[in-house]
This record gives sequence, C-alpha cells and structure tokens, in this order.
Amino acid sequence: MIYFDSHCHLNDERFLGQEEEVVFRAKEAGLKAILCLGYDLPSSKQAIALAEHFDIVYAAVGFHPQNLEGARLEDLAEIETLAHHPKVVAIGEVGLDYYWENDEATKQRQRPFFIEQIALANKLGLPLSIHAREATEDMYQILKANRPTAGAVLHCYSGSVEMLREFAKLDLYFGFDGPITYKNSVNPKACVQEASLNRLLVETDSPYLAPVPKRGQTNEPSYIPYIFDQVASLRGMEKESLEQVLNQNFENLFHVKL
Repeated sequence: MIYFDSHCHLNDERFLGQEEEVVFRAKEAGLKAILCLGYDLPSSKQAIALAEHFDIVYAAVGFHPQNLEGARLEDLAEIETLAHHPKVVAIGEVGLDYYWENDEATKQRQRPFFIEQIALANKLGLPLSIHAREATEDMYQILKANRPTAGAVLHCYSGSVEMLREFAKLDLYFGFDGPITYKNSVNPKACVQEASLNRLLVETDSPYLAPVPKRGQTNEPSYIPYIFDQVASLRGMEKESLEQVLNQNFENLFHVKL
C-alpha cells in the first residue's frame, strides 16, 4: 500500500532530534509523501529545512490563527518569499480559531490574516491547508467571498454534515484524522461517509490526535494506516480501491507525485 500524510507538524518541538527515526518509520509504513505545515515564520522555515533534508517531506508555509502574537500583515511578504521554494506545495496552516477566545478583537485580528493568505495562495497558484475551529460560519462566509482558486482542504474537519455539504459547493477537500477512529466520535464518522470520495484526504495532524489504538501517545505519520483503514471501513470500500482514489486526490490538490 502507498500512503500520504496530508497534514502533520514534523517541525513540532516534540519531534526535535527524532526526525530521522520518525521519517524512517513513516517510510516503513508505506508513506511516499508527508506534508509538514508551518504556523508562523520560524516553523515555516523549519518545515522547508525538513523538506530539503527528507525526500518524502514537503512543506507548507503560513500563519496559524493562534500564532499571530506580534505578527504583522507585512510579514506575509516573507511568507511569499518562502513559498517560492520548490518543495513548498501549499499555504498553511491558516484559518480561524475562536475556541480559546471568541471576542470581537480576536476575530478582527484573525480575519485579515486569513483573507490575505487566501489572496497570497491565489497569487502564487498554491492550494491552502485551512484550520477552522469554532468558526464555521465566519469560515464559510470568508471562503464564499474569497474563493481559493488553486484548491483548499479543510484540515481535521470538525463541522457538521450540513455544513460539509455547503463547503463542498465551494469545491473544497476535507481532511480526516485520528478522531474518526474514536468510539464516541459520531459526527466525524458521518462526515467521512457524507463527503464526496474525490474530495477526501487523510492526515495525522501529528504530534496531536493519535488514532486508536495509539490514542494518548505522541502521534506520528507512520500511524496513517489506522486512519486510512477506518475510512475504508466507513465507506465500505476495498483498501486497494480507496488507495487509488485518495492518492489521486492528494496528487490533484498538492501536485505531488506519489
């Protein structure tokens, strides 16, 4: 089987000094591509450094909505410069997050960065990897008004089935990870079943959200087969058929050949 991990944070401090072992285990598990997401300038640079060092690692660069402390819109000029690197295949991780703070000041800080990063992705012809937490309505309205022209994935999709149908009208992809393996995680399972097959992606979001049977451990890309198997089960598909479709989805969005 050939796999990919469409969203992980190999640049997280929990992997510091262990990158060689983590990537080795990923290769042993059958992964041919790992997309490492930046969340600010230093982590975006680190994602590129990892992509330069490992053949199967690719990078995305951008500002996460929870990492805007001290950031200025002018800093996106440096993100644009980084995005010209040949192994940068997306702008991300970008988006909206109202989980920790839901006041108007938070929204006014996050929205401009998100909109400007959509515009940057469109300018460069790159897809977006989007984070949305407790911000579904604002996310939908912004994406409806600022359509990503090179595609986008709502990573770790946690919205409702009803909103998935609305987002699907914007031609978005949907990334699913560890929570679809959790016993009481009803809504993510329903969303896997509802999403169009040609818009599905799998991811680990490692080091977070380890799937069953690794739940509670530090997540890593080599655990992607557990997520893939759960998607196959939920969709009632043979693994070989699902492999072909998901790999094509990954190639179509990120233009990375597996």
